[in-house]
Amino acid sequence: MAFSAIPISKESNHAGDKQIVVGKYSSDGASKGGDIDTTLRVCENMILTRKGSSTAVTGNAVAESFPVAGNAVTIVTNLDEDGLWEAQGF
Repeated sequence: MAFSAIPISKESNHAGDKQIVVGKYSSDGASKGGDIDTTLRVCENMILTRKGSSTAVTGNAVAESFPVAGNAVTIVTNLDEDGLWEAQGF
């Protein structure tokens, strides 16, 4: 299989013109991450939360330097890892 990520909600932040987008990601088989389409023009921050009951050998990570121009943010995960993400930007 492969890596997939989908947004599940988008809201305006009360502190100005920022947007917060929340979604979920899944990496199956030999996949160790991929691009998350945040739907933002510029992503200034991203929080990743791994789901599951097992302990990961290594943590997941954003493989970008912020701010990221464009909507795609690349993340690195463990094999067969599911989780949630939150992106902030505009």
